[in-house]
Amino acid sequence: MDDIHDLTIKKFHDGLLAKEFSAREVAESYFARIKKSDLEINAYLSTAESQALEAADAADALINDATSRNALDTIPTLAGVPLAIKDNILIKGLPATAASKILENYVASYDAGVTKKLKANYAVFLGKTNLDEFAMGSSTENSAFQVTHNPHDTDRVPGGSSGGSAAAVAADMAVAALGSDTGGSIRTPAGFCGIVGLKPTYGAVSRSGLIAMASSLDQIGPLTKTVEDAALLYKAIAGRDPLDATSTDEGALAARTIEKLPPLNEIKKLTIGLPDEYFLGGLSKEVAEGIQNAIDKLKKLGFNFKKISLPHTKYALSTYYIIVPAEVSSNLARFDGIRYARMPEVAATVDSTAGAKLLDIYLKQRGAGFGEEVKRRALLGTFVLSSGYYDAYYDKAQRVRKLIAQDFDKAFEDVDVILTPITPSPAFKIGEKTNDPLSMYLEDVFTLSLNLAGLPGISIPTEHYQLGGAKLPVGFQLIGKKWHEADILNIGRHYENE
Repeated sequence: MDDIHDLTIKKFHDGLLAKEFSAREVAESYFARIKKSDLEINAYLSTAESQALEAADAADALINDATSRNALDTIPTLAGVPLAIKDNILIKGLPATAASKILENYVASYDAGVTKKLKANYAVFLGKTNLDEFAMGSSTENSAFQVTHNPHDTDRVPGGSSGGSAAAVAADMAVAALGSDTGGSIRTPAGFCGIVGLKPTYGAVSRSGLIAMASSLDQIGPLTKTVEDAALLYKAIAGRDPLDATSTDEGALAARTIEKLPPLNEIKKLTIGLPDEYFLGGLSKEVAEGIQNAIDKLKKLGFNFKKISLPHTKYALSTYYIIVPAEVSSNLARFDGIRYARMPEVAATVDSTAGAKLLDIYLKQRGAGFGEEVKRRALLGTFVLSSGYYDAYYDKAQRVRKLIAQDFDKAFEDVDVILTPITPSPAFKIGEKTNDPLSMYLEDVFTLSLNLAGLPGISIPTEHYQLGGAKLPVGFQLIGKKWHEADILNIGRHYENE
């Protein structure tokens, strides 16, 4: 099967049931494409061909059995669908490096909560995708192993930290993918790569088996070619998991409301808010024009807009970069280069015959195992949590976080959904911001408030603009109330169907 460039989850499912192809044929086609295209893109850190083909055969057997029983309506929508999985989400028996040298030799001993649900739906895992180390970054340049390139222009970044997953979907090396989002890590790469990225409500999807960066903000979500596909994948992974105390049944209940797209006459009753603070300047010409085009198209569909204010937005970036490093310093303390996976080249330098001090081992293992951005955030987090500084920084940041969440609560009294940019500009060039951490952090200025407030958000492509020798995508972001993924997904589906 050669023509896989336009396959979506929906098209794949329909074609599979109609016996236009088998799950194995499609999986083999994707591996052939990966072997060819990923030499230039570097989306995958590892592939799992034997495991994937075994899963594809199981999906085909399921189809054959259902056909013989005239029960094709019982086949899960994700059966046989080739997916790419970010390499901080565990799949038993496959590497889980989080793109860090300190976990280079670690192989997952169990499945993440979302992995279990996808396996129950007979999904096929093509492999594990590249990311910024431990999901710390906005460009996928911080990976310890390779830099991922934007499929629209290989001189530019795909966004981060889920850049490998986004690039794999955009380059037709997977039908869809999973990423994780702590401050925009699904929505930013989706915007840069011209695909759809959904960050669900905090607690809607299990974090069990996700290698934690900042536990109070991390959330797993889909990266897909269409909003409809995002809804289908979200529905499959949403819901409570007994291994994640922050997950809730409300996620599954919210997912059930997206099974059928309501008519436009019903959806256009929703009012969309435009926050003044997100349109004060600093947007590139391309982003500003793309956002206005999206607004005009939604107005043409019949949606009403209202200006709103989110006054504490100006403190969001500072608040985020106090809370996240604090949680990083706590979560990454477990990774010492010994417990999960040995670093032989480092261990060989430790004088074991003299009974090396544990501190010496840790310094050598962690010093060599962690990259510069990880060290920067861990050190900053340790500082803000230290005696004498906790109240001045961390406690104050948590208070401001509550004010940011209250801003959204107040805004949602007047509107149902909020529309904003995703990033200040289209994808930037590789190496352009690596020596300027603050400039890199500013890439998340429009996305991270959602994580602080625990709200759902979706990135939807709108236009392509000529920059240099390539056409780069621009998208917009829709923000919903907690557990109201259906609102942003339904608006997005009507938008893309227009």
